[in-house]
Amino acid sequence: MDPIILASSSPRRQEILKMMNIPFQVIIPNIEEKIDSSKSAIEITQIIAKQKIQAIINSIPSKQIVPWILSADTVISLNNKILGKPESQNEAFEFIKLLQGKTHEAITSIVLYNGTKKSTSIKTAVTKVTFVPMTDEEINFYIETGDWHGAAGAYRIQGIASCFISKIEGSQSCVVGLPIFELYDMLKSQGYCIIE
Repeated sequence: MDPIILASSSPRRQEILKMMNIPFQVIIPNIEEKIDSSKSAIEITQIIAKQKIQAIINSIPSKQIVPWILSADTVISLNNKILGKPESQNEAFEFIKLLQGKTHEAITSIVLYNGTKKSTSIKTAVTKVTFVPMTDEEINFYIETGDWHGAAGAYRIQGIASCFISKIEGSQSCVVGLPIFELYDMLKSQGYCIIE
């Protein structure tokens, strides 16, 4: 199998590729992830994931052949309000306070660049996640763990926040940040076979 460039610093995305036995190297794209409030959550994830691909293409010498580049972007959407990565403990508290007792959407778009064909394909997964009602004491307990750092919506589905999640409708790997079914389907359709 050809190695894939993963345009992400996310350890969770790396773990998924390792689990699928896909060889990869990490190159972190140099982009500013701006959220355009005039766009839908799906459009935002697709735009940012495409920007990550383009940043990697631009950073590679023109004569170097790049067979595959994979990128992804995840946002949390509650009643059409986008919750990105909190910048402070206070903002993390506000995000969890908003999410508690409600159902929101975790949206992840993945983009695969096929360097041989010079083509880009994109898929988006949406998963509904329901938090139970939480007391301020429970929210503070969670915030003190620090698990909110660098996480869209201030939580990770595979972390301590799962204590407060009562229901998931859809793919858990979408919430983690790399929907496995969509990735496999995309690779297969592009002729990248992981079954040997």
